[in-house]
Amino acid sequence: MIIFFICITILILGYKFYSPFVEKQAGMDTTVDTPQKRFSEGVDYVAIHPVRAFLIQFLNIAGVGPIFGPILGALYGPVALVWIVLGNVLGGAVHDFFSGVMSIKEDGKSLPEIAGHYYNVVFKGFMLIFTAMLLFFVGVVFIMSPAGLLSNLDVFEGTFFANNTFWVLAILAYYFLATLLPIDKIITKFYPLFGLLMIVMTTLIAGALLLDAPHLPVAGDFLAYFEADHAHDFLEPNPDGLPTWPLLFITITCGAISGFHSTQAPIIARCLTNEKYVRPVYYGAMMCEGIVGCVWALAGIAAFPEGYAGLKALLDQGGPGLVVNHVANSYLGVMGGIMAIIAVAVFPITSGDTAFRSLRLTVVDAFNIPQSLRNRLLLAVPILTIAFFMTKLDFSVIWRYFAFSNMLLSTSVLWLATKYLFDRRAFHWITSVPAVIATGVTLSYIMTAAIGFNLSADLGKPIGAAVVVIGLIALVFVHSKRKKLDVA
Repeated sequence: MIIFFICITILILGYKFYSPFVEKQAGMDTTVDTPQKRFSEGVDYVAIHPVRAFLIQFLNIAGVGPIFGPILGALYGPVALVWIVLGNVLGGAVHDFFSGVMSIKEDGKSLPEIAGHYYNVVFKGFMLIFTAMLLFFVGVVFIMSPAGLLSNLDVFEGTFFANNTFWVLAILAYYFLATLLPIDKIITKFYPLFGLLMIVMTTLIAGALLLDAPHLPVAGDFLAYFEADHAHDFLEPNPDGLPTWPLLFITITCGAISGFHSTQAPIIARCLTNEKYVRPVYYGAMMCEGIVGCVWALAGIAAFPEGYAGLKALLDQGGPGLVVNHVANSYLGVMGGIMAIIAVAVFPITSGDTAFRSLRLTVVDAFNIPQSLRNRLLLAVPILTIAFFMTKLDFSVIWRYFAFSNMLLSTSVLWLATKYLFDRRAFHWITSVPAVIATGVTLSYIMTAAIGFNLSADLGKPIGAAVVVIGLIALVFVHSKRKKLDVA
């Protein structure tokens, strides 16, 4: 139990003491007009109260990612909690904050446009391809997962509502409206309420687990990783033969660090009325997602009397969605379980619609398309039609591509933020060091994964280590060279 409280405390302290230092490097200016004031047009550039902006951003980024990912990551044991906390404080929250900073500084533009400004047209093209790919995969994943959860609710068994295709079409119809309509018609009205719902449900699950979980991790479980005879456990395979490096870092992205979050940054950057709100909205929302991730990692680790074997059996039977169903019903009762499942189904929907909305904005920015109703229709219809046919594919395949593109994009954004800080002559190490580590993880994964080069898993560690060492040496060299030029 103490490990869980330590993790939550570190996340809160990270916001309290580390985020102001990060904000100082960004050069925020509370006196300038934000993009919302300069480009207000009643569709995307619409003023939002900062509390609403926080709740919307929190809901946008916190779909099934910080729930499903940590549940799968729980197979690795308490080290999953360690990764969520360290990844969040040092990587994910900084990544999300600078995504918001760069967007609000660049007129609320999307990532590819920002990349073109700070690097070149080649990097802009790279970011455009992978941003669009990730947003599309996220949208499809967030059609399939809530449709599966809703169609499998016990209360719908034997009825028309148990039909998965019905829910897929219903969700797509909603996505069409949310993608097409001005942001203040649906998103700003309902998302703050859903954001509060997620906070309440997460709190209830956490409280129930802490009161009555059969296998709460204790300090000894954590310290065992660092004892002489168990030190190798930290990087060795778990009982399924899955190596912690790099798979844990790919399995748990949302809650620790997620490139998808950067694609959502322009939505709120176009609605903030002052730059002083960037830190509480972006950094704060990611800190809260880290707490959600810790709660569900704790559920995977602690909620099963059979321990690891019980979690693994349920995952094999029905995936993380079935684990959510089990935890909710076991700890909150029948009605509480139904509420929790509905909430978990709603949350991915509220990320999926903004994924498709962000995809529309990305295409609009890249090709300078006027924001008329006709043009929004011409973009939304083909995107969502293709998405429908993509839902017929194997969910696990879509998820693997989503996970890789998610990590790749977060790595790219960290390098983009590093360039932003280099240009400002600010303390770039807060983004450059995480960028180097993320590069090592990403390359290790794609070299050894079945969707990549499928090399031996034993190559993952040396490849990652070599990339990190070379990257850090290169950073020191570039930093020293810049200091000499500044002095000269």
